[in-house]
Amino acid sequence: MTKIHQRILQFGIAFVLFQCAPKESSTPLEEEIAQIENGLMGEIHIKGEPMKTYSIEEQMKQFNVPGLSIAVVLNGELRWAKGYGIANSETGSEVDAQTLFQAGSISKPLAALAALKLWEEGKVDLDEDVNTYLTGWKVEQNEFTQKEDVTLRLLLTHSAGMTVHGFPGYKQEDEFPTIETVLNGEGNTGRIFADTIPGAIWRYSGGGYTIMEKAVEDVSGMPLEAYMEKSIFPLLQMERSTYNQPLTEEFLDNFSAAYDRDGNLISGLYHNYPEQAAAGLWTTPADLAKYCIQVHEIFKGKEDGVLKKETIEAMLTKHKNDWGLGPGLQGAGDSLRFGHGGKNAGFTNDMQAYANDGDAIIVMTNADQGGILIRQIMNSISYHYNLGFSKPEIIEVVTLNEGVLQKLAGKYKYENEVDDIGAYFVTLSVEGNSLVVDDPNNGEQDTLRPTSESTFRDVSDGDFMKFKEGAETPEFTWNNRFRFYKVE
Repeated sequence: MTKIHQRILQFGIAFVLFQCAPKESSTPLEEEIAQIENGLMGEIHIKGEPMKTYSIEEQMKQFNVPGLSIAVVLNGELRWAKGYGIANSETGSEVDAQTLFQAGSISKPLAALAALKLWEEGKVDLDEDVNTYLTGWKVEQNEFTQKEDVTLRLLLTHSAGMTVHGFPGYKQEDEFPTIETVLNGEGNTGRIFADTIPGAIWRYSGGGYTIMEKAVEDVSGMPLEAYMEKSIFPLLQMERSTYNQPLTEEFLDNFSAAYDRDGNLISGLYHNYPEQAAAGLWTTPADLAKYCIQVHEIFKGKEDGVLKKETIEAMLTKHKNDWGLGPGLQGAGDSLRFGHGGKNAGFTNDMQAYANDGDAIIVMTNADQGGILIRQIMNSISYHYNLGFSKPEIIEVVTLNEGVLQKLAGKYKYENEVDDIGAYFVTLSVEGNSLVVDDPNNGEQDTLRPTSESTFRDVSDGDFMKFKEGAETPEFTWNNRFRFYKVE
């Protein structure tokens, strides 16, 4: 049923890099990594039952993830980085620690460094009308912008009221649009403008980051990819990172192709993203670890970094919805965390880091179905090193009378029709003390355990089913979002 959602929407040692090939003898660090690799934990743990663990290899098969890459930072130093699986099934190339992945929205906090660098140099004011810095294309003035200005601070914190949540990218055969084309809504997404008062609400907007990109380019006088290559990446020592779109020849030696939710190679190997600040970064977990490490070091007082301490402190200050100037933020004080997820066509990633302790985990996958596996990997790494990034949710299950369960069995219809499918049906059956959901639309089967007479959880991925209490005809919502009615 995870796919229902997709169909209906859409510690201090030296730097060590590991390849996938096994060694004849294992070092202590390799044994440490092996424990993590074979100790993946699901998102749900049932109280009183043994903790079930998995291996990376079996879960990559389970979730159709051909390849992935991991970097772990402890106490401000890279502990290990390693690649797994296939980068390109056509060539047979394997993922190693140097393989580039598309970062998706992890592009945003890295690109934000460009605006923050210009602010630090006095070339922009984060609270000035962004149109002051834009040449050629301007933010459209309307009833909302007449009340409040669209500023870089608001754009960086997703509070500018801008349209366009994200971008699907362009196939290799598609015409590659300019940034102005995207801003004007003449590509494959809508026009980017303010449709609410700037600063009034928090609403995630890749469109807002595209405006920020245009401002950086207009002020610096160079494309974003060139500015990042000249002024940001060298200071971070990120040598395997680029905002070039399409991907340029110097990086074609070792990059990952993209795979859909069924594990099939995406046509053309990957999509291109002219919206570079929002989605166009190619990088590695090891390079993103350098970003996390330096943010931590500067936050703790390091000088001569990519930005000044005062700028990093501003970057890690919470605005609406606990968002900083680029990264999302969690916790406070010694437990302050910064990070960002990333999703492009055929790529799913996550990056989480502690500002004070200098611990971080970065996982990148070349698959649409990588999200659950990423969380399982983070659970295992967090548990092994006692990092506190994530852990399984502990739930209690109840035993229901078979008659109660049988009343819920049957055929159910989703309340809306679905593109390319039409009427969307699923079937519920009883198996022991569980409900089994069969989805013929994608061939998926899920087993859910009861936590009450009306609520059920899928312990493998955390999916949630709730039946409406007192209803004459059984009906349920899936993940509090999708409503199904019993028809047979």
